[in-house]
Amino acid sequence: MKAPLLHQHSQELQFSHSLYCPEEEHDACGIGMIAQLDNVPSHDLVVKALTMLERMEHRGARGFDPLVGDGAGILMNIPDQLFRDWATGMDILLPSRGRYAVGVLAFSQNEDLRKEQIAQVLSSLEEWDFELLGIREVPINAEGVGKDALICRPIYQHLVVKFRQPADSDTLERKLYVLRSAIEQKWAGFQNADKPFVVSFSSRTMIYKGQLGTDQLRAYFPDLSDPSVSSSLALVHSRFSTNTFPSWSLAQPFRFIAHNGEINTIKANVIWMQAREAVLSSPFFSEKEVALLHPICDPHASDSRNLDRAVELLMLSGRSLPQVMAMLMP
Repeated sequence: MKAPLLHQHSQELQFSHSLYCPEEEHDACGIGMIAQLDNVPSHDLVVKALTMLERMEHRGARGFDPLVGDGAGILMNIPDQLFRDWATGMDILLPSRGRYAVGVLAFSQNEDLRKEQIAQVLSSLEEWDFELLGIREVPINAEGVGKDALICRPIYQHLVVKFRQPADSDTLERKLYVLRSAIEQKWAGFQNADKPFVVSFSSRTMIYKGQLGTDQLRAYFPDLSDPSVSSSLALVHSRFSTNTFPSWSLAQPFRFIAHNGEINTIKANVIWMQAREAVLSSPFFSEKEVALLHPICDPHASDSRNLDRAVELLMLSGRSLPQVMAMLMP
């Protein structure tokens, strides 16, 4: 009996010294974050975040065409100097940092549909007491990106807005949340590649993302190489989809999280959130505003995007981010 035991022990010992070693196991597949502890924005931090992302290429995926990636992106602080320089050139008086917001909106390639979609956004701005300061065309460089990704690519635009009423930072974020929900409801009738989506709409952060590989993001968005683009934090993500098809809208990061993996209880989570919508209330939102937030989750979205929407709802309802994550992670 001793020989098999010794043989088994020898195999285990050999396995522990192979390429796989349990002590070296790390999580955060395809996800990275970097932050400046003194909260001082710098372009160097953006460069380091993009370098980190590019070194996670093995965590992403490619299509049959190796120039078509599964998704990559970066979340960062709004680069105030970039928009201040743009505003000066457009003769726009930009409020101080934190007093204006930037919406990163993705529109249809079809010009007629795009005009209709923009008109609906402008209608929502007026309805919810926001003033449009200007629209910035997001420069792109499509060289080196595969044909299949470009066929369905959206037209990105930055909408720079301000709230017409005095509001602190948290209140402004809540009003932007409602505004975004109003826009999304007006866009509900658009389908497939013509369906627009809101990448982000905040006075604090913004996102550059797409159906790209990790090595394509920096080149596709020339803004990211502009020295005036600085941030004190960055969250990057390389997407390897296991349960949804790749698309520009499902690339990550989302507005609050970056997440890789599958949530096995996603169907139950979505159903329970739907069940709670009828009784949702908050001292921070009027009944009219709460009604606009429905549906909280989208049964056609990825599990990661629905998790992000749940984080957003709970955090903007007055909870701290650590508390929200503790509530959502069993």
